[in-house]
Amino acid sequence: MTSQGGSRQPKYQRIADALRTAIQSGEHGPGDRLPGENELMATYGVARMTARQALGVLQNEGLVEARKGAGVFVRAFRPLRRRGIQRLAQEQWGSGRSIWSADTEDRELVVDQIEVREEEVAVRIADALGVPAGSRVWARSRRFVLDGKPVLFATSYLPSDVVADSLITQTDTGPGGTYARLAELGHEPVHFREEIRSRMPSVDEAERLSLSMGTPVIRIARTAFAEGGRAVEFNEMTLDSASYVLEYDFGA
Repeated sequence: MTSQGGSRQPKYQRIADALRTAIQSGEHGPGDRLPGENELMATYGVARMTARQALGVLQNEGLVEARKGAGVFVRAFRPLRRRGIQRLAQEQWGSGRSIWSADTEDRELVVDQIEVREEEVAVRIADALGVPAGSRVWARSRRFVLDGKPVLFATSYLPSDVVADSLITQTDTGPGGTYARLAELGHEPVHFREEIRSRMPSVDEAERLSLSMGTPVIRIARTAFAEGGRAVEFNEMTLDSASYVLEYDFGA
């Protein structure tokens, strides 16, 4: 077992510490290429595996990303600020604005994949919506891309008896999105509950979000309730943690 003192740290950790300090001081800025394995071997007199381990530490921390055939680069971080309270306010979607516009400010969040389908609800979705297993729901799956990079994919589930024959079953839900249409149907959301957790992605999630090695995902499950407490939407979202800051601004 090695001591936590700097002199007893493994060589790869000491190299990683030096590179991290250079990044944090601005010596290596966003988009800059870090010294490669050969350079680190020469500078520190270490084996290739040691140099590779050092770079791997920084990749696992999300500070850098490897680009095939080009090297390892400092990751640029201009996060989306997901304003968890403001984005769901009735004045947001009720005025015809997308809830996503509260996050993006002057940047364009593009939906590059969308699928809308009716299906039998899975047990966990049925439990969230408070409907019997085997009930019919409409599912709306979307992937969102910012600055050419996938940052989020989400699937909303809505009871078929609530949304049948409405724009919610179409690709384009119109101004204000799903919540504005629910309000028109007499099922205006008046209360939301979100559950948030972070974990490492599955292979499929990493591919869909083009994640660098070591990047966790944020999973948000949101339930929207109408007056009387009926759940009218259950939305599962998977976010690239390197692309988001979750912001909650509220009074005491």
